[in-house]
Amino acid sequence: MKRRELITLLGGAAAAWPLAARAQQSARLRKIGVLAIGTETNPAYHANVTAFLEALRDLGWMDGQNVRIDLRWGSGDANLQKAFAGELVKLTPDMILAAGTINLTFLHEATKSIPIVFVQVSDPVAQHFVASLTRPGGNLTGFSAFEFSIGGKWIEMLKQVAPALARVAVMFNPDTSPQNEYLLRAIETDASAFAVKIIAARIHSDADIEAALTSLAGEPNCGLILPPDNYSSLSREKLITELAIRYRLPAISGNAATFVQAGGLMYYGYQVGLIDQYRQAAGYVDRILKGAKPADLPVQLPTKFNLVISLKTAKALGLTIPPTLFALADEVIE
Repeated sequence: MKRRELITLLGGAAAAWPLAARAQQSARLRKIGVLAIGTETNPAYHANVTAFLEALRDLGWMDGQNVRIDLRWGSGDANLQKAFAGELVKLTPDMILAAGTINLTFLHEATKSIPIVFVQVSDPVAQHFVASLTRPGGNLTGFSAFEFSIGGKWIEMLKQVAPALARVAVMFNPDTSPQNEYLLRAIETDASAFAVKIIAARIHSDADIEAALTSLAGEPNCGLILPPDNYSSLSREKLITELAIRYRLPAISGNAATFVQAGGLMYYGYQVGLIDQYRQAAGYVDRILKGAKPADLPVQLPTKFNLVISLKTAKALGLTIPPTLFALADEVIE
């Protein structure tokens, strides 16, 4: 979509300015591109982008006054995201906010000179986006989601809930979340310590989701890991949780706490601090617009992870949450 629907909160005051003042400001108009993930109608994605825009306003960047903001929503469609990335680069903005790995991938392919601040990008060093966390180098910096070693924690938690677990599928769409190929390899490395075999369940459609989970149901002692994936979180959480319960598959998501609210067993991730990432990203944008270089701004890591558990789903699956895991939970859904 174009940019006006979401960001009218930043523009209303311009009409009241004297003509001379407006002319003076227009000479200093800066341009910011925003390539968001998800859809504007999804409350969580909408709240993240709104937090970024409000933080920019608090820093003095008013859309239509001293900055022009061009916003595009990826909507979980890789082809659309690639097209939008090229479109934003052609607008020659002063800088771009990139949300998610796939958006950053397309933008980085399109420009090596326009400064880019990213959010929700897992392990940017392992993905070769930046040289290091402290000295990123190049035109990219931002806020990381997590390092790929978190995969071992997901296996450990599943194993605590289901000690007999022998096979675990890692399900994701490689078109919308290519970073999960790296994560899959990290999980495979860690799985041997838990005597668990990892199955790659790459999906591209709702039919693929049902086929993957039906296949798992044909073997005993199976579980499911859902790494962050824009595709599976867009209106598909209910489908996944219903199938997981039907086939008695313990599942953990690193995508969003809404997975548990939709009937999933567990969530472990950094969502609790996500809005703060978007606000902090506005601070980096402000610094770059005022002369700082992305290469000199360190990549920030999340400081808070939270665990959400559904006792209702555990009961439906015939599982018992051990006291040690229960004690770690930030939220328990009865």
